[in-house]
Amino acid sequence: MHIRVMTGQDIPAGLRLSTFSGWNQTTSDWDRFLARSPQGCFVAEDGTKVVGTAATICYEDRFAWIGMVLVDPEYRKQGIGTRLLRKTIEHLDHSRISTMKLDATPLGKPIYTKLGFLEEYEIERWILKRLPGTISTASPAAHTPLTEYQKEQIFMLDRKSFGADRRFLLQSLCDEAPELAMAVGENGVTQGFAFGRHGLFADQLGPYVATSRVAAQELLRVFLTRSTRETIVVDCLKSSRETAESLAACGFALSRTLTRMVRGPNTYPGRPDSLCAILGPEFG
Repeated sequence: MHIRVMTGQDIPAGLRLSTFSGWNQTTSDWDRFLARSPQGCFVAEDGTKVVGTAATICYEDRFAWIGMVLVDPEYRKQGIGTRLLRKTIEHLDHSRISTMKLDATPLGKPIYTKLGFLEEYEIERWILKRLPGTISTASPAAHTPLTEYQKEQIFMLDRKSFGADRRFLLQSLCDEAPELAMAVGENGVTQGFAFGRHGLFADQLGPYVATSRVAAQELLRVFLTRSTRETIVVDCLKSSRETAESLAACGFALSRTLTRMVRGPNTYPGRPDSLCAILGPEFG
């Protein structure tokens, strides 16, 4: 068993692990990690078989994100996940990134705690299952794309709410699913925005940011009309009860909880009060 840097040729193996675990990631999500952090993604191999993965991505050198921590079910309880995590921490320490964040499942949380991660806040996953006859049939091409001016305002809002600039990720989401990228505002001022991804089994709403309840409800309404998938996933902050109430009113059901955790100084916590939903546990 050895650990090495992940390459593009390993993406099918990584996708196999994430799919087997029931995750919603696609090849595009793995590509985003490797494009931004080619030396910060790792695989564990048994011979030539990839049996584990872990990936990192840095945001403006303010903090790094750790995601895609996966181990083949046949190889679990052998410390492989911990070894991969230690490798990501070693890589980020060497890169002089003192703050690391991740979203932990209940099973993974004790491992992260032992490695020095502390709780920041809780996240709830909500899932909507729709019948085919209730889904909008409007053509995505009919939706007006975001303007460059709107994008700049969105990037600034996201930086404030998230804590660091990640326009490279938001632009990739916009390029891949422009019909799921939207903004609401008044008099040329953006008051909220939402992006979406076409995942393996569901469309995912996030990041989803709004400065008022009216803006939040309008974004959710529009997203539901633009998505053509039967299943929609949203990871919202547990503290955002207004968002939870809106999701429940639209038929979403609570699925699971996650814990956002941080290792090192949390100098740039962002503004979670304006964050209705995160991009996803793999990206923050």
